[in-house]
Amino acid sequence: MPRPTIASRIPDSFTVGQRVSFTRTFTDGDMALFIGATWDINPYHTDDTFAATTRFQRRIVPGLLPGSMATHLGGLWGFLATEMNMEFVAPVYVGDTITLEVEITAVEEPRGLVRAKCRWTNTEGVEVVRGGFAGYPARRKPA
Repeated sequence: MPRPTIASRIPDSFTVGQRVSFTRTFTDGDMALFIGATWDINPYHTDDTFAATTRFQRRIVPGLLPGSMATHLGGLWGFLATEMNMEFVAPVYVGDTITLEVEITAVEEPRGLVRAKCRWTNTEGVEVVRGGFAGYPARRKPA
């Protein structure tokens, strides 16, 4: 299997099987900004004492925070999403480093709709989120 590469800014085209990936580490600062923006004050994310009494043993990162890594690609590609889906399959903790791998699964011409599947893994290779998205990447007007 070819190794994924970093996404380029507004590619000229997409092909089925094309792969991209990137990695980031989630910090307490990321959590604070995300919770501040979303008002997701779930005690699993905000309360150390509560989280210690759960099966997770400590606070977990809100699922949509690693899930939102897919929007990084949207920004690079000038992508207008029409759908996104995610299944949260394992916890992500503050300090975890997560890699998002994206594979283009369909390019529907003539409108240019692109479909992709996504897989998020931690440094141990454990899948933490799986899902996909569809939408329209930026198209430049002919000069």
